Amino acid sequence: MPKLTRIYTRTGDQGMTGLVGGQRVKKNELRIECYGTVDETSCAIGLARSALRPSLDSIARAARLDAWLAWTQDALFNLGSDLATLKKDRWEGMPLITQSDIDALERAIDEAQKDLPALDNFIHPGGSMPGGFLHLARTICRRAERLLVSLRDVDEDISAEPLRYVNRLSDALFVWSRWINAALNEPEHLWNSATAPPA
Repeated sequence: MPKLTRIYTRTGDQGMTGLVGGQRVKKNELRIECYGTVDETSCAIGLARSALRPSLDSIARAARLDAWLAWTQDALFNLGSDLATLKKDRWEGMPLITQSDIDALERAIDEAQKDLPALDNFIHPGGSMPGGFLHLARTICRRAERLLVSLRDVDEDISAEPLRYVNRLSDALFVWSRWINAALNEPEHLWNSATAPPA
């Protein structure tokens, strides 16, 4: 477990940051953009968890969702650590995203989907506060996925599992937003292709 003894170090004042192996790279490098966006996804999930807190004791689905989101934040931290570590600097037992994590997300999606009606139209993000934050997390996760695709184009050491994981996570976040909105009796806002401005 890393020991955080000091928050500011002044080592990044010139626009450089350190990877896990000690290499110094520019803060706008694609790798940094990638794991920074993974962190941003986790932040939005954290907001959803905060919004869930008042419902944890009274709504079983809220507690179940919070457990999935807690696991997701840990998995995203593992992913960020992986992306911040060059292949040559990995160590035995380093936590990495594996196929079992992807399988777990698929299980979570199937669990939630069975409680939901089929969608016949596109929906807009929103509903409850937890649902809205999960939609926000979904869009950030999609950006992380796009960045991962670009990173894999230039770095063959980035394995396929992280990309599959974030792809599946964005699906899970969409389903979870619908799942909690239904539990909180929040209606879905359907896309109206024939929309008109208020009179």
